[in-house]
Amino acid sequence: MQAQSTDPESVQAANAEPSQFADIVFDRPLDQAFTYAVPESLRGAIGVGKRVEVPFGRGDQIAVGYCVLVHGQKPTQTAKSIQAVLDEESLAPDVLLRLTRWMADYYLCGWGQVLHAIIPAGVRTHAGLRDEVWLEASVEAGTTESKSSLTPKQTRALELLKQAGEPVDRKNLARLAQCGPAVVDALVAKGVARTIHRQVEKRKAETATSNEPVAPILLNEAQSAALRQIENAIAAGGFRPFLLHGVTGSGKTEIYLKAIESVSRRSREAIVLVPEISLTPQTISRFQGRCERVAVLHSHLTDSERGNYWRRISSGEIQVVVGARSAVFAPTRKLGLIVVDEEHEGTFKQEQTPRYHGRDVAVMRARLENIPIVLGSATPSLESWHNAQRGQYALLELPNRVLDLALPHVELIDMRHDGPRDRRQSLSMKLEFAIRAALKQSGQVMLLLNRRGFSTHVHCPACGYVATCQHCDLAMTFHRQRQALVCHYCAFEQAPYEKCPSCKNESIRYQGLGTEKLQSEIEAKFRGYVVQRMDSDTMQRPGSHQRTLDAFREGRTHILLGTQMIAKGLDFPNVTLVGVINADVGLHVPDFRASERTFQLLAQVAGRTGRGSQGGRVLVQTYNPEHSAIALAAAHDYETFAKQELELRKTHHYPPFQRMARLIVRSLKQEAASAFANELGNVFQHILRRRQATDGAGVRVLGPAETPVFRLNNYFRFQIQVQSPSPKVLHEVLREVLATVKTPSRVEMQIDIDPYQML
Repeated sequence: MQAQSTDPESVQAANAEPSQFADIVFDRPLDQAFTYAVPESLRGAIGVGKRVEVPFGRGDQIAVGYCVLVHGQKPTQTAKSIQAVLDEESLAPDVLLRLTRWMADYYLCGWGQVLHAIIPAGVRTHAGLRDEVWLEASVEAGTTESKSSLTPKQTRALELLKQAGEPVDRKNLARLAQCGPAVVDALVAKGVARTIHRQVEKRKAETATSNEPVAPILLNEAQSAALRQIENAIAAGGFRPFLLHGVTGSGKTEIYLKAIESVSRRSREAIVLVPEISLTPQTISRFQGRCERVAVLHSHLTDSERGNYWRRISSGEIQVVVGARSAVFAPTRKLGLIVVDEEHEGTFKQEQTPRYHGRDVAVMRARLENIPIVLGSATPSLESWHNAQRGQYALLELPNRVLDLALPHVELIDMRHDGPRDRRQSLSMKLEFAIRAALKQSGQVMLLLNRRGFSTHVHCPACGYVATCQHCDLAMTFHRQRQALVCHYCAFEQAPYEKCPSCKNESIRYQGLGTEKLQSEIEAKFRGYVVQRMDSDTMQRPGSHQRTLDAFREGRTHILLGTQMIAKGLDFPNVTLVGVINADVGLHVPDFRASERTFQLLAQVAGRTGRGSQGGRVLVQTYNPEHSAIALAAAHDYETFAKQELELRKTHHYPPFQRMARLIVRSLKQEAASAFANELGNVFQHILRRRQATDGAGVRVLGPAETPVFRLNNYFRFQIQVQSPSPKVLHEVLREVLATVKTPSRVEMQIDIDPYQML
């Protein structure tokens, strides 16, 4: 679409004293809007939520910004003029403007940065649209003089146009009049018709529907009680957050579906957030089978498809939006309910600016829209559980599985005593026998190992050398299929070593266990059975998740092994055994959420079995069977784990009892990063001393210190951790510090509010 523009010189002449102004924000880390004059020629085009071209910065280079306010208040300084308005319609409705304003304030980034991040590229570039020429009869079409100049074919085309009473597509008019396009164009040339340019979709993205409608399920007593509370909130209106805590297999999805049906009967829309769209195909298919006009937003959509869905949602065509964290920004017209499934999942946290958490933004949007929101999980985040315990959220409990199926028996295998005799193997005798028994009885097996690759570390026993990435302080992982050493952070690859690069000894060893090596071992031990692996190495092609899971569901795959992606949202009644190869992976990393993540992963993967008439069992291999995260996950005892972990969090001043911010200073030069980190730390201490002398700071600052992984992708990194029981005080201190310091040119500073990753 061409921009609606105006000549700067003529604007200045015609608008010596402009009376209309617009506040513009940019995709830059700026906490302010800039006021521009609106030329007379653009006053009909300007609007909140539209993009504009304006002179900005040194040299008045043309930049694209977002209009966030149109007003008549003249600024104190002379305002530059807007050069062009780039959009016919607003890209962000009022509720999204208010939501993004809150995000900019809370996550300490630019409002324009947030707007730019939430509006898909396909919307900004008008991808998937084409120009169409439509015609309508002009006033002159009724005069005798105009008619006398028309040919018979032109007269017929004009009569058809007048009969239509509304604009007609140029090509369609030629078809109806049985004439060529030149005849239609002549009507415009002779002044009896005028053209209207419209933008339409080149190809409409198909609304997701299911070929096999899914019948509703009869709810049990606990499900009915939970649904009743949600439906009452929908009927009453108003903001009401619910935490739906249900054990795995308790029927949370059916409650979501019935609640959405209640919303749809009121001609309102729903947004459903899921952790990763490609990992929850069964959940998606159930929504498609039960709901009309479902838009499924996922990472494999093209810019055109994303733009198409955004426009269709904005026009009210879509009833249910299902997607990952960015779906929370869908421009619905009459939103009636938000659902966040598996609300505990870390994938809801974005690690780039703006570093928002999709669950928390969803709660704020529900508050702004004044509607209910349902957060569902078998293992809720401790933040959400704490909110439910203190009455901020209404707690809904589903303590039993549907059809009264029993939770699977979980057995811990102490690898210190019952590990494999051959240290090169990964399966204990007990787990190996259990796999054979399950397969013999025609059951299926799932094996979890949350490490990719073949060998997870390469070292030399002679001199102690460990193969690490050239760009990161991380060990390289050997991938046998690719015959490469790979860094799982920056994706650097190199050829594997045949001898130690340090001492030239040929006894270099490839050790540690990854999913690729586990697959090799399983295939060797269980010949004749089909083994499939699911990890980010094997699931790179579009549709690969669906094909792998379809084969497993249909019984064409007997053993499915993989990383945490096999632990989420899968329902296979024929799975009678789940094995966890190493429950200790991730348990001892320097992160206060390590125990919580371990408990959640074990509880979730255990829930993949026992969903059929054959029942199921879970065997967990561990070197730490006494650890509370492992022992309580085996006992399916979330409440005890949450109570113990919350006590630890409170003692050590961690969330949810205190709010936290993490500032990372990084540079390609270690000295530059260190110097600025120390300067930043000194400013924090100075401001805290001053605040303590007046009103008391209530803020704790740790650091600066090197991050646990000091060098990543060639950047040396230092961190400062800031904590406070009051989010208001925390933000006040951060803003005061940020206003005091100026980041050097060779240094970058990242601010992460409510950080999820601490490495």
